[in-house]
Amino acid sequence: MNKDRLNRILEEHKLWLNGEGGAKANLDHTNLSGANLSGADLRGANLDYTNLRNADLRDADLRYANLSGADLRNADLRNADLRNADLRGANLNYANLSGADLRNADLRGAELYFSVFPLWCGSFDIKVDKRLPIQLLYHIAKMNIKTDDADLKRLLKLKTFIKVCNKFHRANECGKVGEE
Repeated sequence: MNKDRLNRILEEHKLWLNGEGGAKANLDHTNLSGANLSGADLRGANLDYTNLRNADLRDADLRYANLSGADLRNADLRNADLRNADLRGANLNYANLSGADLRNADLRGAELYFSVFPLWCGSFDIKVDKRLPIQLLYHIAKMNIKTDDADLKRLLKLKTFIKVCNKFHRANECGKVGEE
């Protein structure tokens, strides 16, 4: 998509957001690879299956946007507002989500390998399937944790905890928890 057409769509979307006519942005299945959308207001936009690979979406407002199936590999989503966004099945591998607000976002089936995942309150209440918690627990189990906290030590040795960690799809390749 050329820059002029994209700018027209964004201008129409802004009018739509402000209740001044215009049209909601429909960019589904569009190639926006490498696009500079830094600071863009794409609230409620349809971006499903859009190629946003290597796109700059820093500080973008993507609340309630449909990004299901979108290719966001290597995208810069630093400080983006993704609250209530639909990211089901999105490819976020290598994406930078530092500071992104993902509260109530739907990440079921999303790929997040090698991404910078936000570990702050902005990642509370995200909707996920079992894959992400298992991956996070596996990474916790593989940490070299030095602590005097007896409860944490007990938790890390629980058979159920270890069993869940070893459900990580790369556990055989990276080493099963408890086999060190």
